[in-house]
Amino acid sequence: MASAGVVQRTNRWYGIAGVSLCCIGAGVLASAPVLVLAGVVAVGFAFADRIDSEPNHAIEISRSLATDTPTAGEELTVTLQITNRSDSICYDCRTIDGVPPALTVSDGSPRLGRPLAPGGTVTTEYTITAERGVHEFDDCWVSIGNATGTLVRQLRVPATGQSSVSCVPTAPQPVECALYGQAVGSTGRIATQTGGSGTEFHAVREYRRGDPPSRIDWNRAARTGELSTIEYVRERAATVVVVVDARAPAYCNADPHGQPAIERAIDGAYAITEGLLRTTNRVGVSALSPTDCWLEPSTGDDHRSQLRKLFGTHPALSPTAPTEPYLPLTMLKQLRHRLPSDAQVVLCTPLADSYPALAGRRLTAHGYPTTIVSPDPTLSIDDGTDDPRVAIAALERAERVRSLRNDGIRCIDWRNEPIQVSVERAIRRWSR
Repeated sequence: MASAGVVQRTNRWYGIAGVSLCCIGAGVLASAPVLVLAGVVAVGFAFADRIDSEPNHAIEISRSLATDTPTAGEELTVTLQITNRSDSICYDCRTIDGVPPALTVSDGSPRLGRPLAPGGTVTTEYTITAERGVHEFDDCWVSIGNATGTLVRQLRVPATGQSSVSCVPTAPQPVECALYGQAVGSTGRIATQTGGSGTEFHAVREYRRGDPPSRIDWNRAARTGELSTIEYVRERAATVVVVVDARAPAYCNADPHGQPAIERAIDGAYAITEGLLRTTNRVGVSALSPTDCWLEPSTGDDHRSQLRKLFGTHPALSPTAPTEPYLPLTMLKQLRHRLPSDAQVVLCTPLADSYPALAGRRLTAHGYPTTIVSPDPTLSIDDGTDDPRVAIAALERAERVRSLRNDGIRCIDWRNEPIQVSVERAIRRWSR
């Protein structure tokens, strides 16, 4: 409820006094009673413009949502109740709900304008499309006018009830991304230089008591009468930290679907973590962001649930760009100190500036092999745009991709296609 705000004069009846005198004078000279009567009425409006009181109504607004935890893409109904808590009629009450900037109104309108009787309530509904992240509704903007419309009071009214939406993404299709230390073209666990159980042949050694019968070389035993055991390349789980570039530059240039580039980076990062977990690798998540973000590498269903919550609601991955300053060298040093000694890094970034490429090179130089997955933020150039800024940005980004590859850093250029297609194309290129 609120009754403060700023009062402004609308000047709706500006000049009406002059018009009224002209009407009265013309009516007297022409002996036209209608003109005289019109002039008298106009004088009344001019007089009311000067003596009408300021609107001072107490407006209360309540907001309710069909659910405050929708899934991404779900249509969500928002209901507003506007109540006049004062003892006088509000002749003109106009409201606009504070819809979160990252959400889209798909049906209805968050605007409403109508009079309100004393103690009267009016209800309106509109529909929004839920998007990944935590979204806070702003205060409602309210404008109330007096009886003659000469004065309006503009104020912000905080709505009672529900004020936020928390939307986590649905589990994506897992993406299998080849890791360093594997045979190129394969995905999943990393091959070691020692023998043991596995699928790829490593060596043959003398039989030892306790060796499983399935690993005995029975063909050789039939030829020589000696038992020997086949060893395969032993595999071990990889430790991978998926890092999302969530600095302000990563929120650049909405794609043809209206999403900033970081949304595709987050989608890709989530799909890659699912693919790594499915092959029992240890996966952690971090972000290049002014807001601290770190989830220790692990496995299992509980860890998968933590990842889903992080990708959906962590403030470092907010749907809106951060306003706090990012300290590039300090934040990168902090990330390096957190990385396990045997970790690999998958950096998901639109490469909107030179910093992610620098981060990839430094991480690799410090012993953390880095793969860069880069959703193209210049997709609009494919739609025939003639904006020279987009063309320049596309050329600069292409040069960053080329430079990274020349330096031996794996870089997946993810264009307007499913991420798995871009990953498979990159794996074929690495195998040449």
